[in-house]
Amino acid sequence: MRDVYQEQLAGLSDVLAGMCLQVATAMEQATRALLEVDLQVAEQVIAEDLRIDDLRADAEEKAFGLLLLQAPVATDLRVVTSAIHSAGDIERMGDLALHVAQTARRRHPHPVLPAEVTGYFAEMGSTGTALARKAAEVIRTRDVDMASTLEADDDTMDDLHRHIFSVLLAPSWAHGVRPAVDITLLARFYERYADHAVSVARRVVYVVTGRMPGPLAV
Repeated sequence: MRDVYQEQLAGLSDVLAGMCLQVATAMEQATRALLEVDLQVAEQVIAEDLRIDDLRADAEEKAFGLLLLQAPVATDLRVVTSAIHSAGDIERMGDLALHVAQTARRRHPHPVLPAEVTGYFAEMGSTGTALARKAAEVIRTRDVDMASTLEADDDTMDDLHRHIFSVLLAPSWAHGVRPAVDITLLARFYERYADHAVSVARRVVYVVTGRMPGPLAV
């Protein structure tokens, strides 16, 4: 029975890591749809968001089942309760990638991004995707040192977020209000995506150490 229990705990971590990889792919493809004005890719991201929702439901079902049937304590209890929180964070990451894809679809066949900001969004997309993939590895390995590196990656995203606003507020901005609104919302989607990835990593630190790192600044 103990072996089965440990397999169930490991299976819960596998579901969460798989979710991270799913949302990494979603953001990678959503960014591609945004940059390349690719409607087909945007539609694919939108359609596949339901799978991420299903994975969250699966993770929560496994976690609540363990709480009810196994009454975990100590580290095992932290694993289960953190999984419930992390599943929500990761599912939200999928929603943010979905919002990016929906923006690309809504403006199609016209590009959302003027040339002045495409480089920033390309970098935000690659940074966010890398964060999600690193979060998956942190979940699998429970590597606290690796978890701490997500903070630095998030700082990179925050810097890009600030740079975009400097472009929007520059006197040379000549694209009007609607593109500025789209860009403001999109930048926020990427910034929040990164924040949720950091939250997942912090939950792993809590599992390993029993101490929750300080709150994420927003």
